[in-house]
Amino acid sequence: MRLLERMRKEWFMVGIVLAIAGAKLEPSIGVNGGPLKPEITVSYIAVATIFFNSGLSLKTEELTSALVHIKLHLFIQIFTLAFFPTAIWLFLQLLSITPINEWLLKGLQTVGCMPPPVSSAVILTKAVGGNEAAAIFNSAFGSFLGIVITPLLLLLFLGSSSSVPFTSIFSQLFMTVVVPLIIGQIVRRYIKDWLERKKPPFGAVSSSVLLMIIYTTFCDTFSNPNIDLDKFSLVLILFIIFSIQLSFMLLTFIFSTRNNSGFTPADTVAIIFCSTHKSLTLGIPMLKIVFAGHEHLSLISVPLLIYHPAQILLGSVLVPTIKSWMVSRQKGVKLTRPTV
Repeated sequence: MRLLERMRKEWFMVGIVLAIAGAKLEPSIGVNGGPLKPEITVSYIAVATIFFNSGLSLKTEELTSALVHIKLHLFIQIFTLAFFPTAIWLFLQLLSITPINEWLLKGLQTVGCMPPPVSSAVILTKAVGGNEAAAIFNSAFGSFLGIVITPLLLLLFLGSSSSVPFTSIFSQLFMTVVVPLIIGQIVRRYIKDWLERKKPPFGAVSSSVLLMIIYTTFCDTFSNPNIDLDKFSLVLILFIIFSIQLSFMLLTFIFSTRNNSGFTPADTVAIIFCSTHKSLTLGIPMLKIVFAGHEHLSLISVPLLIYHPAQILLGSVLVPTIKSWMVSRQKGVKLTRPTV
């Protein structure tokens, strides 16, 4: 199963590269009004498909066991949807005086506003042996919260409310995100046994649709002669993203391992991954809705497209180290426990 999951991730990363390369070679296919008609197929059909698929695959019954750990849930959600975007905003005040492309910097802010992903944080928490139930709950709950909070954060930090109609954003989000998600959950109740038995390739379906969204987004980029992405800005953004991830992982580790924090080593593992990971699956469709028709949409999307594979790569590299720490801490707790 782990081998299949790793192969799927590698295929998806290759797919991102091919989608961007294809958009560069022939951008006219995926632009608005082009043969693919992304203003309909992507903005409505593709986005709705992703969230119907999520609703169909999300095992809500597995989350009930984690509901009682309120302190852990509050820590993760506040860090992800309040501290993270605020810290990025403060950091960008310093970066604004540098020659880095301003739209890439705005893209960094959108990364900060995103909810946690439904899959990667759970997969890495499970790989380490951490609190998987808490990771599942917070990834799913954070995704639901993100449907409402992320557009609000984007409008707050990027000041897009003057050019993007607030009511229109939420009506489209409701019809293409909330409704398909609910329908997916309802359908799941009736075909649950079949889904458990057949195990349809939900991840592959979502990834394929997401690649189509990425392709059309970059078609818009490469067909716009006014957009110029310099390599200097791109390299710096790459370095900044890895630095942000490492810094925030360290920060969550320090906070959650303090004396009297109330968190176990297994909880800390879930906190590290769930608090610092950001959702590409939710993020790209939301950016497509919130910044529909924006000429710099693809540049704004670049940091999120980098952040997603970077968080998987960094997390995978750190799994043995974090697992070693967790096992040693758990052994230490058992040794210091008084015998009866």
